[in-house]
Amino acid sequence: MRSFFVAVSSLLAFVFLADPAMAADGLGQIGKGIGAGLAIVGAGIGLGYIGAGMAEGMARQPEMANTLRNSSIIFAALLEGVALFALLICFMI
Repeated sequence: MRSFFVAVSSLLAFVFLADPAMAADGLGQIGKGIGAGLAIVGAGIGLGYIGAGMAEGMARQPEMANTLRNSSIIFAALLEGVALFALLICFMI
């Protein structure tokens, strides 16, 4: 917990004490990194929910395993596509 506070306070000190000449490019790069990180973390959480739902559905009805696997692969591919699109938009800004 202490390292989290040190990291946050370091980031805040960096942002508030940044040189205005650096603000045009440096803070934009930080924003890109934060946006890309949030997109990837969100995709990871979504994939975890898909996997958990698939495993639970297979445990409840083993005869539906093929249907559940196929639909979860489709949803996972769509989720990855959205995550890559978000990542691309973050780095284009």
